Amino acid sequence: MILLRVSLLFLALFLLPDWYICKTYLSHWHNKKWKQRFWWPTLVLLLILVVFLIGHDQLHEYFGTYLIVALCVTIPKTLFMLTSILLRLFKKLIRRPVPHGKISLIPAVLVFGYILFGALKGKEYFQVKEVTFCSPDLPEAFDGYRILQLSDIHSGSWKGNEEALRKAIALCNQQKADLAVFTGDLVNSRADELVEFMPIFSQLKAPDGVYAVLGNHDYGTYVKWNTEHDRLANVDSLIARENRMGWRMLLNDSHIIYKGKDSLALAGVENSGKPPFPDRGDLPKALKRTDGMFTVLLSHDPTHWRRKVLPNTSVQLTLSGHTHDMQISLFGFSISKFIYPEHRGMYLEGNRGLYVNIGLGYVLFPMRLGAWPEITVITLKKAN
Repeated sequence: MILLRVSLLFLALFLLPDWYICKTYLSHWHNKKWKQRFWWPTLVLLLILVVFLIGHDQLHEYFGTYLIVALCVTIPKTLFMLTSILLRLFKKLIRRPVPHGKISLIPAVLVFGYILFGALKGKEYFQVKEVTFCSPDLPEAFDGYRILQLSDIHSGSWKGNEEALRKAIALCNQQKADLAVFTGDLVNSRADELVEFMPIFSQLKAPDGVYAVLGNHDYGTYVKWNTEHDRLANVDSLIARENRMGWRMLLNDSHIIYKGKDSLALAGVENSGKPPFPDRGDLPKALKRTDGMFTVLLSHDPTHWRRKVLPNTSVQLTLSGHTHDMQISLFGFSISKFIYPEHRGMYLEGNRGLYVNIGLGYVLFPMRLGAWPEITVITLKKAN
């Protein structure tokens, strides 16, 4: 039933705008061959989609490029259709001529350019977001403390593009944060994706250190391994490489940061997600040494917050990633809101908060549109 609905949605997105444009604007063309040729790009895209659906797994690496081409073709035509319909209704209302075809071209061309920017430059359009979290529980010495958060780098997607990540890490260091944290998904699946970028990630510095947790992709469950032992060895290799970069792994563990007589607890859990994502988080173990302390928790999957963190702990601030905001957000709207109740930015329940970083990298399709790659700086403030 779900597959049928998705297929019908794709058919509507591909075919309905073409049908409308042909009926409204091309019906008077005398050259029938050109009218038929207008449908060719759409039919070719549909045929390629069928090939992807029934094709070999090796074809999946090209699906991202296909998706971008499909968006560049279908979204502008859909917007043209919707604008045209509205203008034609407006024409009937005012009973005056309205050049609806020419006017409808304007938003269509603009959105085409916007999508093209997202595909060519969007994935490197790094944005620094400044966020403040206020809490009455924060120790006085940590008032104004700055935490830099990165998430979802997906190293394998950046292969051959070291310069972009060098720029991102330099931008991180310019923020002069007290602490740097990474909330999971450093690779797509394989630990060796990280090798070419280790010298770059090793440059990430903060006075109180760099700490990281694992995300669902870091467990290597999205590729086929000869044995389970091979997969586990891949995870161990990833952890070892992160440690060599100077990133301390918090695998259901915690670290205490001291400033004079005051202290702050930084805890991290392994990925804790709802199926099909792995649930290896052990909150009691991670929080074992943090009783009564102001605690910042690193947990890759934001659904962990409502499932276990809020009801079972007193953790004041949780930092997550995972959602990417689906890498596409138009005018602040993303379909990720229908999948994740907390999908981007800060969420509060009383004096307790969750921040969802939408990630620095990308996966599946090489594009970010509106949901620009994010570097977050969270400033802790003492609330009265």
